[in-house]
Amino acid sequence: MGTTTKKDLIDKIAADTAQKRTAVKKTVQSFLDNVIRELSEGNRLEFRDFGVFEIRQRAPRIAQNPKTLERVPVPAKKTVKFKVGRLMKMALENEDGEVAFDPSDDSSDKDV
Repeated sequence: MGTTTKKDLIDKIAADTAQKRTAVKKTVQSFLDNVIRELSEGNRLEFRDFGVFEIRQRAPRIAQNPKTLERVPVPAKKTVKFKVGRLMKMALENEDGEVAFDPSDDSSDKDV
């Protein structure tokens, strides 16, 4: 299991769509910037069949330093929760990782 970088992803998308790498890079970066902007404004992002990103508030708590056993207060903070969607769940359960996309199924085109 390896790591795929943003550059690798951009190269794959450019090859799959026969678009220039610079155009794909701009589109991917704009998408990521908008995801960050929407989440920072407290909005929930739903990508049907892919998954849902939402902000969760973690309560403040008291933690313990494992070396010194000193109790330390940890302030409240916001985190991003991701819930896996149907197509991703199916791809993860599938041995080869392929997503079975049926172009005749128009339900994936709704609310894009």
